[in-house]
Amino acid sequence: MNKQTTTLPDDAEQPMIVLVDDDAAVRKATSQWLTLSGMSVKTFANAKEALQLISTQINGVVISDIKMPGMDGLEFAKRCAEIDPHLPVILITAHGDIQMAVKAMRDGAYDFIEKPVEPELLTDRIQRAWEKRQLIQENRKLRRMVDRGASLEHRLLGRSPPIRQLRQQIVQLAATPVDTVINGATGTGKELVAQCLHEWSPRAEGPFVAVNCGAIPETLFESELFGHEKGAFTGATEKRIGKIEYAMGGTLFLDEIESMPLKFQIKLLRVLQERKLERLGSNKVIDLNIWVIAATKVNLENASAAGDFREDLYYRFNVAELFIPRLNERQQDIPLLFDHFAQKAAYQFERPYMPPTDDDLASLIEYTWQGNVRQLKNIAERYVLGVGTTRSIRSLLGGNDATINASSSSGLNERVQQFEAQLIIQSLQKHKGNISEVMEDLALPRRTLNNKMIQYEIKRKDYH
Repeated sequence: MNKQTTTLPDDAEQPMIVLVDDDAAVRKATSQWLTLSGMSVKTFANAKEALQLISTQINGVVISDIKMPGMDGLEFAKRCAEIDPHLPVILITAHGDIQMAVKAMRDGAYDFIEKPVEPELLTDRIQRAWEKRQLIQENRKLRRMVDRGASLEHRLLGRSPPIRQLRQQIVQLAATPVDTVINGATGTGKELVAQCLHEWSPRAEGPFVAVNCGAIPETLFESELFGHEKGAFTGATEKRIGKIEYAMGGTLFLDEIESMPLKFQIKLLRVLQERKLERLGSNKVIDLNIWVIAATKVNLENASAAGDFREDLYYRFNVAELFIPRLNERQQDIPLLFDHFAQKAAYQFERPYMPPTDDDLASLIEYTWQGNVRQLKNIAERYVLGVGTTRSIRSLLGGNDATINASSSSGLNERVQQFEAQLIIQSLQKHKGNISEVMEDLALPRRTLNNKMIQYEIKRKDYH
């Protein structure tokens, strides 16, 4: 191979080449040429071993000789097509095997090249095959995002603009995981968001390890997170795998990161930067493969400015941030969430569920919800269980009209609009988006209903 090497552009993504040939000399020469051309090459002496690497995730091209002992190239190409029919397989064939290679292409092989192989021709064919492969992978990625985005609505309930935006951000961030911080007040569902990020990411098959930094005594912090060897300190009678190492291949969720002691923050920063870990009492360095998600109920930038949180650790997490809205910032979702929690409680406790009255709904919408979604869930469960002197949401929320109205910062007109929007949403849910039935239910002309749906950003397609 004495021709000038053709290399990929500096900014090009590197394709992975799976090269299968039982001839060691050919394998070595071809591998060297492809490596010099800017490709990553994995070589195999037989097809059976190479087949273990084949998956739908390969972003590259497979090259195989046809005549090999054991599983030949034709059978190998067929098996590859069974795993992923869109994985390009280029077959290397002797002159007398051309008819055989053509048949293989009909069975799913991408292309074939005659021996002796011209390096420039091989590089060109690989480049064409890889470009096609990239398009396939990108389309698959987009389809996964669409599918996951739809099913995410069942995990993270709500139709308000803030929660729709949050779901979209989760799907986008999960596709390319970087260390992330989730900002949200107590009770907004930070751990649920972290679980969704994990479940919609490529790490979904790995463990999700949640650590509440505010619940770990400072004396146990290092052992709990980093683990220890037997005899590392008094009482260490056996080796312990720490939470960080236990999350290997998956996601580590650090809740209430702001409560982590400052002296341990520098150790966590080192782990995040180097992706390496040493257990207490050990000199062995463990390479880490983890995604780290932190959650906080305080403004970390302000905390770092006040000296309560390390600035360098804040900036390490500041690569990606998610903000969860308070419940009173997504009032449109309150009836839906209440209904979900109440029906779930009715099933769990085997109690009947009576839908709330219009007055009850008005009370739910006007309440400030300092405890956010967690508090709403508690009220829904108490409502189903019949806790209180009457089966009234108003009484569960703390009493009389004056108490609830005083808790609302909205003016009368705004509260009327909020309630009006909820009635439209409830009717759409009840009639599964049938506009004619909604018009009859609410006694509204079509134009009036359309105008109000536009005003409140309510979309019929969300209620089919």
